[in-house]
Amino acid sequence: MLSGYRHDHPELADELDRMQRRDLPDGWDRDLPTFEPDAKGLGGRDASAKVLNAIARNLPWLVGGSADLAPSTKTRLTFDGAGDLGPTTPSGRNMHFGIREHAMAAVLNGLALTKLRAFGSTFFTFSDYLKPSIRLASIIEVPVIHVYTHDSIGVGEDGPTHQPVEHLSALRAIPGLVTLRPGDANEVAEAWKVIMQLRHQPAALVLSRQAMPTLDRTRFAPASGVARGAYVLADPPRDEPELILIGTGSELSLCVAAYEQLAAEGVRVRVVSMPSWEIFEQQPDSYRESVLPPAVTARVAVEQASTFGWAAYVGPVGQVIGMKTFGASAPLKALQTKFGFTPERVVAAARESLARSRAAR
Repeated sequence: MLSGYRHDHPELADELDRMQRRDLPDGWDRDLPTFEPDAKGLGGRDASAKVLNAIARNLPWLVGGSADLAPSTKTRLTFDGAGDLGPTTPSGRNMHFGIREHAMAAVLNGLALTKLRAFGSTFFTFSDYLKPSIRLASIIEVPVIHVYTHDSIGVGEDGPTHQPVEHLSALRAIPGLVTLRPGDANEVAEAWKVIMQLRHQPAALVLSRQAMPTLDRTRFAPASGVARGAYVLADPPRDEPELILIGTGSELSLCVAAYEQLAAEGVRVRVVSMPSWEIFEQQPDSYRESVLPPAVTARVAVEQASTFGWAAYVGPVGQVIGMKTFGASAPLKALQTKFGFTPERVVAAARESLARSRAAR
């Protein structure tokens, strides 16, 4: 039967074979957008919407939807022919799961077992509801794609119930799950490239609602460094760094702003973008030490989430600017100031860490 099918429908048969091998079509990434430098930038969810639709147009078996939040998570497939799955439209690729995150994650696992590439989305704080099925996806090694938006206290007035704090730590603790929190629009595109090439690991793509500046990649390193989990974004013009600033997500731009100020003062600063702990830990020791040289002990990590786990990267004299409480209900800028997510706080922490490092020599 398969032999006859391959004879009569060679292109569809090729797609079927690729699905079963978890291969991708030729040219699946040919339409991926690149984003020009922009001080205002884009929200992670907005950049992701453009990338997701570009991939889905060339990958017919990429299907998914949202737990009733597609307009907010920006995960609707909008190109001609995508359509909605329903009783009379079995070819629809947009799935409406309703307000049932746990069931959505279970359905995604089932879809992935059929060799479809399945994605589902919700607000990051609701990832708790999905946890049993995320864990199961890791155990059974299916490459389900979880897209989470509203990734920090930057949600603002919605308050602590909608502001994730401990969720990044919880996901990073799941064996086999690849978590990525990209720091600008081009890192979002590169994160999707990483995710689509996974065959046996589920992924969590953690995205901001608020705009993140799109970095000028003629001044900073290419976003392709995302493929290695962490990479050197910026370095001092001369000599080795004496201080390392590490950022993820929307806080990467805070590290860049602090870098500009400290560099102008003559401090030799390196900025490291670290969107994925898991991928970085899979790199050879030589690469990891080239990004985070053991001799450079003055370090500051910045992330709008629990500080849990960052000690492994900042060491005993480093500092972490993160969340040690739940958030609060207030406008974004007020929250950033209250909890210390400002360039001024990063600069102050950098000076403190640098002083402690020098004193320890």
